[in-house]
Amino acid sequence: MIQFNLIPPVKKEYLKIQRLRDSVILISSIVTGVSFVIFLNLFVYVSFIQNSSLNNLDNIVRTKSSFLSGNSNLNKILTIQNQLSSLPQVESNLPKSSRLFAYINQVTPTSATISSMSVDFTQNTMSITGAADSLATVNQFVDTLKFTKYTASQSSPSPQPAFSSVVLNTFSYNSTNTTSPANYTIDFNFDPTIFSNSETINLQVPTQVTTRSIIDQPTDIFKSTSNVTQVK
Repeated sequence: MIQFNLIPPVKKEYLKIQRLRDSVILISSIVTGVSFVIFLNLFVYVSFIQNSSLNNLDNIVRTKSSFLSGNSNLNKILTIQNQLSSLPQVESNLPKSSRLFAYINQVTPTSATISSMSVDFTQNTMSITGAADSLATVNQFVDTLKFTKYTASQSSPSPQPAFSSVVLNTFSYNSTNTTSPANYTIDFNFDPTIFSNSETINLQVPTQVTTRSIIDQPTDIFKSTSNVTQVK
């Protein structure tokens, strides 16, 4: 069977363009319809749903604000919260007083005992009262404090004096006491760095002075009636 295509080339091209136009119109209509649906949804959300949500939030804020404004203890609550947030910083700035007895153990001569001790971490001062077997031991105690140095892990890698203004405030000798006839009170200042929480301290006690830290007899430093007072 023989077929003849009698459509001229121009007509064929026209029909092809017409079909392409119909396809473009159809796709454009679909895209336009989808876009309109999206626009309509956005318009409804912005105009109604979002406004309703914002109004609800405004109402909640006003209600909470009224509640807080009516609380007479609001300023106290805020002050306590601010203080609680600053506690870690305050704690890090507090002196590490637990080092005190280790230091006293290192610098106290073997023949001296301590009956009372007062420490002021604000003024960085200390006062020690006790007894010893002789006034020479008391003088030895004073000299040990004067020449004791320390190194700090961060601020003072080179040795620095741990104590200053060491003064033998009072002393007496009781010949009737055969064990500890010499009584003393020593006042001195200490470098606050040795009690710093952020530092690792190494106390350097003069080796020529025989102290409890050297012969390892720390248990006899304090009498049973010892009285230790820490003033912060």
